[in-house]
Parts: sequence; structure tokens; C-alpha cells
Amino acid sequence: MGRATAGSARRTRRGSAAASSPAARSRRGRGKAAGGTPGGPGARAQPPGPFDLGAQSERWAAFQERHRLSCEEAARLLLDAYEYRGLVKHTGGCHCGAVRFEVWASADLHVFNCNCSICTKKQNRHFIVPASHFKLLKGDDNLTTYTFNTHRAQHTFCKTCGVQSFYTPRSNPDEYGIAPHCLDDGTVQTTVTENINGKEWEKATKEHKTIRDTSKP
Repeated sequence: MGRATAGSARRTRRGSAAASSPAARSRRGRGKAAGGTPGGPGARAQPPGPFDLGAQSERWAAFQERHRLSCEEAARLLLDAYEYRGLVKHTGGCHCGAVRFEVWASADLHVFNCNCSICTKKQNRHFIVPASHFKLLKGDDNLTTYTFNTHRAQHTFCKTCGVQSFYTPRSNPDEYGIAPHCLDDGTVQTTVTENINGKEWEKATKEHKTIRDTSKP
């Protein structure tokens, strides 16, 4: 969301700019999964990191072996179940399939419909999530970014098909705006759309009570 002025397109750069790429940001947001002794599928379970599983050790080992999970995979399942409780994992991407992502969010989406110059041009309806709830699965090298005016919003889209399936909004520059129409079918139950007066962006975001809180974990 933002006001229109003369804009400029730029490509997401490698090297020093790689640290700010969607893939790098999502990795930082998610953080490291619980540690543990490395092991492939079927390896005997070891307590993740320094934790003593106590009476749950045998149950943990049986679960890991039954599902053929490494320690890291089992720990990730446990962490996801706890940290994302009440949320569902949505998947989505661009039209050509070069860009794919997953995002943890409610099955009942609160979508913002902004009428600023660029959001109107590209019909940029989106819901906002914390960076820790977003993971770019593939396509980091196939993304390019358009910025203008304050250059805080990062309008990221696929270089092949031109579809913007997610972006970094000016209102929440450390988070992600996800296009609900780019999600795969089957995980969204309801959608509520709220209009935002992006033509008066500063006033609208200042007066809005929750827009900056929608992305908090």
C-alpha cells in the first residue's frame, strides 16, 4: 500500500541483497528448529538439544520410528503444532508455478482491500502475517521487485508470469502481505474484506486500530 509517484523497477540482487530476500527473511523469522543428533529416516530418537524427555523417551522414539522421521523433522512437527495452534497451513504461488510458498494463518482470513494507486492498478487484496509464519518453498531466484515513493513496500512478483502472490507492505515492512486468490484450494473457510483508504495512507494507517497488530504472532 502506498501513494503513486514516479517509480522504478529493480531486480532482487544476490550477494549483499540476499540477506533481505524473502527466503532469507522467512528463515530468520522461523528461526532454527529444535536441535538434536542428526539422523535419517528410521534413526533411533535422541532428545532434541539439551532436553531430557524423561518418561516420554520411549513414546518419542516410537513416534519417530513409526513415521520414519529424523530428530529435526519430529521436532519441527512438535514446534509447529504448538506455535501454530489454531492456524492452518496454506500453500500457494504464482501462475506458472516457479514461485511456491507456505503460510500459517487462520482458515478465516481478514483481507485488506487498499485503494492506493498501485493496489488499485493490480487489485492487491491481501492478508498480513508475521515473517515467522511464511516460508518460501522455491522461486527466490525467479522473483523481481518493484518499489516507488518511500521504497518501503516491496512489490515482489514472478519474473516469468508476472503474478504477485505475496509482497512486503509499507504498513508492516517486516511482515508479508499474502494474496488470498493465490492460495491453493481447500484451506480457506471464510474471507472478510476490509476497505483501506490508501489514497490518504498516512491518515488511514494512523487511525486504524489494528493494522499493525495483524501480523503479530
